[in-house]
Amino acid sequence: MYEVYDNWPQIAKESFQAGLVGIDFKDIKHIVFSGMGGSGALGDVFSAILSKTDIHVNVVKGYLLPKTVNSNTLIISTSVSGDTDETLTVLESAKKSGCKIAAFSSGGKMEHFCNKNNIEYRKVPFHHSPRASFPSFLYSMLKSLAPILPIKKEEINESINQLENLAKEISSSNLNQKNPALSFATWLNGIPLIYYPKGLEAAAIRFKNSLQENAKTHAMIEDVIEACHNGIVSWERSSNVKPILIEGTDDYVKTKERWQIIKNYFETNNIEYREVFSLSGNILTKLINLIYLLDYSTIYHAILSGIDPSPIKSIDFVKNKLGHNL
Repeated sequence: MYEVYDNWPQIAKESFQAGLVGIDFKDIKHIVFSGMGGSGALGDVFSAILSKTDIHVNVVKGYLLPKTVNSNTLIISTSVSGDTDETLTVLESAKKSGCKIAAFSSGGKMEHFCNKNNIEYRKVPFHHSPRASFPSFLYSMLKSLAPILPIKKEEINESINQLENLAKEISSSNLNQKNPALSFATWLNGIPLIYYPKGLEAAAIRFKNSLQENAKTHAMIEDVIEACHNGIVSWERSSNVKPILIEGTDDYVKTKERWQIIKNYFETNNIEYREVFSLSGNILTKLINLIYLLDYSTIYHAILSGIDPSPIKSIDFVKNKLGHNL
């Protein structure tokens, strides 16, 4: 697993440079990203990329399409395995709805369904596990969806260059306390509560998921603005919950004010917290580099805790009970 993570920048570069044909649907006013787990996290990233456009975006992590789907809707279904039950169900519903469809997987039932029904389909290489395959799918989708995305090639290349720089700091060839992912993993304990600004929600969700899958630990997330209206009250009682603050270098001025207030509250009440800052740059650069740093920290945290991050026995249990793939 760590060998794949060490290679994330190269996987990203090769995926973006692959000869995938662009998908250019016209008159798109609504995009729905459908996927579960790591595939769902891809939808969160694309939702952030599209957030400043006039296109309405939904991320569906389940079985049902929004009622607002019509001929101007593009459904983008993603399943790394190609066999995810929820995503296949959405794909079948999309086919019946008459909307536009594009699908991405490493094969499986999704590939067969798309070929049979003449649906735009792109096959993407699989690396170790769905969560480890994140850059392969992200950058393959960036290449394929370029005609409809508000992001420039230079911005995508910037994100890859920054990944290469970050890899030198956090990879397994740099196992010392100057490694920020390892240092963070050493600090991690208790139950992490991850605070985030709206623009970096995708990184917070992915971090929570990776803590759960890799480190086998409970984790929670909360929008920092909303937390000031309810969640902050829970700190009036002592617990083993540990606050982690994911902050953007250019957060909205009112969000920066809120960060200062909540940090002052923690310090006044002797609550230990940890800050993680995004890089400067475009939204893709910020998100993928945060995800890379935080994902790797969950792998180091698992190993430091004597846990193999790869197996997901509980998910296998659910699969067996359902009698089909997840």
